[in-house]
Amino acid sequence: MSMLVAFLLLWGLSLSPEAEAFTCESGPDVETQPDLWAEAESLLEPWANMTLTCRACLFTTNFELFKDGVLQDHVHLTVGTKEHRFLLGAVTADTQGLYRCRYAMGDGWTQLSNLLEVTGAETLPPPLLSSKPVSWITPGLNTTLLCRGRLRGVTFLLRRKGDDQFLEVAEAPQDVEATFPVQQAGNYSCSYRTHAAGTPSEPSATVTVEELAAPPPPRMSFQGESADVLLQGGKTSLVCVGPLDSGMEFQLRRGDKVLLVNSWSTNPDRVVFKLDSMVPGDGGLYTCRYHLRGEDMPWSQDSAPVELLLSDKTLPAPELSAEPATLSPAPGMLVQLRCRAPRAGLRFALVRESNYGRQVLGLQSPAGTEALFELRDVSLADGANYSCIYTDTAPPFAGSAPSERLELRVDGPLPKPQLQPLWSGAVSPGHDAILHCKGSLRRVPHITFELLQEGKGVVTRSYSPENLVLTYVGPQHAGNYTCRYSSWPFVSDLSDPVELRVAGH
Repeated sequence: MSMLVAFLLLWGLSLSPEAEAFTCESGPDVETQPDLWAEAESLLEPWANMTLTCRACLFTTNFELFKDGVLQDHVHLTVGTKEHRFLLGAVTADTQGLYRCRYAMGDGWTQLSNLLEVTGAETLPPPLLSSKPVSWITPGLNTTLLCRGRLRGVTFLLRRKGDDQFLEVAEAPQDVEATFPVQQAGNYSCSYRTHAAGTPSEPSATVTVEELAAPPPPRMSFQGESADVLLQGGKTSLVCVGPLDSGMEFQLRRGDKVLLVNSWSTNPDRVVFKLDSMVPGDGGLYTCRYHLRGEDMPWSQDSAPVELLLSDKTLPAPELSAEPATLSPAPGMLVQLRCRAPRAGLRFALVRESNYGRQVLGLQSPAGTEALFELRDVSLADGANYSCIYTDTAPPFAGSAPSERLELRVDGPLPKPQLQPLWSGAVSPGHDAILHCKGSLRRVPHITFELLQEGKGVVTRSYSPENLVLTYVGPQHAGNYTCRYSSWPFVSDLSDPVELRVAGH
């Protein structure tokens, strides 16, 4: 059977290119998102008789098809299968729209499939182009471009901007995507055609592939923090994360010195370096880098440095004081914490200990004998024990004992956030609605943002204020929304409400 579809995959409004790629993997983290595409009985009359096929990763007896955010069809089968075809028939004004599907798994349902728009238009919509595994080329790395549509059996065309002679062609007789190896840097786009004499589709969005002499830098931290304070004999660890899923060898350095320390890995894209039995002189700036496995592979650029302040506690403890002098400042105030040492030429650190653990809030090397740290717009979450410490920056790298702890307590609720919709007017059915929840816990890690619908409670959660998304909006999503943020054990007040209206309802 020949296959064609009239659709537009709205990746910019739903999932990332990585999430859109359909893969069924074995193991405890099996991918369960179904795949949805359309088939037509004839290439010559693609909209005369169309079928939407929903493919599952696991055997199931229940499938559901949605249109414009509303359930259109529920199918219960007597025998388990991994694929079901929903007959759409002729594409008319009633059948045009945005479709998704899902299937039953255990006692519930999987996430919704990719978004597919049946338009009935004769112009073929653009495919999606993405780079795998990264958007750069360097010696030893096989970078590819993946051109993905929803038309099985079409021919894909890859072009490089500014090069009229460059044209790569790949047929996909049993698939909806094609992979192209990349040998040169440039700006690429792809399209597809249904047959040799057919007009190519609209081109995809452009993907830029760079050529790098050295791979880009990894990221390194003390378990998410950019600095740590350690007393002599203490232990800490550094996490170095590279940009690839596998095939990297890592190296830890302090300055230009390569450090041979114990390490382990919990994921193929990262390594954990263990630092213990530290002695004076082991403090300073640390970086990491990696290279691809193989002979004579170039090292990556260095990570941004992280700093370790190491003290042997042989110098007098500093004095820590607060300005204003009250230890119960009002919410929203500016609190200055002043750390005084007996002499100049030292490196200071402000340390906070709370329910969130121990954090280094700041590092300074002032010209004089004291460092001034500021806590702006304090809130309930800034209640904690604070101390400071200093070290000598020259041999023998002596350091102080910590100052006496200074306990701050801030009364009152957390400031309520601001909820901002990223749309105007009514939301079209089947599209995503994105909202930003702007909180003010700048000095607190592990913040959770929640979106609440009036009468229904929490509808989505995120660790990022920019990722509160109502996926595939239907009439059931109409109503008033608020948001809040929390970091245990604190929860903010609710934001002012935002109304979501669904077009046509």
